[in-house]
Amino acid sequence: MTLAALLFLGPLLAGAGFLLGRRSARQGRISDVGTPVEHATFETLHTASLAAPPLRAGLTAEAARKSARGLRSLLGTDALCLTDRDTILTWDGAGEQHHSAQVMDQTTALFDTGRDKAFTLGCDDLDCPLRWAVAVPLTVDHRVLGTLIAYAPRESAVLARAAGEVGRWVSVQLELAELDRSRTRLIEAEIKALRAQISPHFIFNSLAAIASFVRTDPERARELLLEFADFTRYSFRRHGDFTTLADELHSIDQYLALVRARFGDRLSVTLQVAPEVLPVALPFLCLQPLVENAVKHGIEGAVTAGHITISALDAGNEAEVVIEDDGAGMDPERLRRILRGEDGASGGIGLLNVDERLRQVYGDAYGLVIDTGLGAGMKVTARIPKYRAGVHS
Repeated sequence: MTLAALLFLGPLLAGAGFLLGRRSARQGRISDVGTPVEHATFETLHTASLAAPPLRAGLTAEAARKSARGLRSLLGTDALCLTDRDTILTWDGAGEQHHSAQVMDQTTALFDTGRDKAFTLGCDDLDCPLRWAVAVPLTVDHRVLGTLIAYAPRESAVLARAAGEVGRWVSVQLELAELDRSRTRLIEAEIKALRAQISPHFIFNSLAAIASFVRTDPERARELLLEFADFTRYSFRRHGDFTTLADELHSIDQYLALVRARFGDRLSVTLQVAPEVLPVALPFLCLQPLVENAVKHGIEGAVTAGHITISALDAGNEAEVVIEDDGAGMDPERLRRILRGEDGASGGIGLLNVDERLRQVYGDAYGLVIDTGLGAGMKVTARIPKYRAGVHS
């Protein structure tokens, strides 16, 4: 079945307009059930879904190569070319040997104007099917990153309009790729901020505690030194935005071993973990700052013994993690200022950091829930979905 005209679809994939190019339906690809328009719509959506993932990596040669065939299929054109500002990234279809050398010259003005450009093609080969082309800018934040060029045997207003719509859809995918990179940079910056909070004071006190056992209990000193090495290695690892609940809890246990070596009987810890939640993936260094906060603001400086309870329990589709201390607590108004990131709210940076990262990854419904008051200790609850697209260790 041949579609003689372009079918306009409504906003598609993040609100981008989309057009269906002329094509012949492939036998066996689409069911005979439904109207030709429904067939065409289904095939367009299917082809777009195949072309989109590579573009989410940005405008690279590999992404262009993987998406070009699908984009040319959407337009139903004889050839398609994708470029960045400096070079041809890929060419799909006929005529490359006749026209590729002039591509960058033909698109120079487009990088300055940011407007579509149609032009005729001269070719000495009478068998070359390409006689006309339209170039469309690929833009992100009003910056032209490259071009999409569709080639045809003759001038076509329909193809010009279709190429413009497809070019805008590609630009949306590239903008999403930029947002992904920005999110990654933000997470990396936040992790660096957390690492910066592993204070020299804590390191000095840990090493001092280890040194105190060297003569009296060498085996204990050796064990603590290994705990210290593993804790710092985990905290400063350089790969992955996510970890498992098991690994995060293991790092917390190492941290608490170092703290207990310093405080002795002044600190007790209760740990309750459901084995089924241990494989759950969560943002790296997401729970450790909460425990550090419980020690720093709940136990340090207290004249009486303190207790910290850590639980990680199965809650259906979620893992519920609760970190509770019986320390000095915090004024609720001060806590609200900390979580709003207001200037002058010193302390609790780890709480703000973790709350923001949980909301970024899982949505606003998954921010920290904190119960506290002056002299009432603090209870911090974090809910972690067991399964979430894009979240894996």
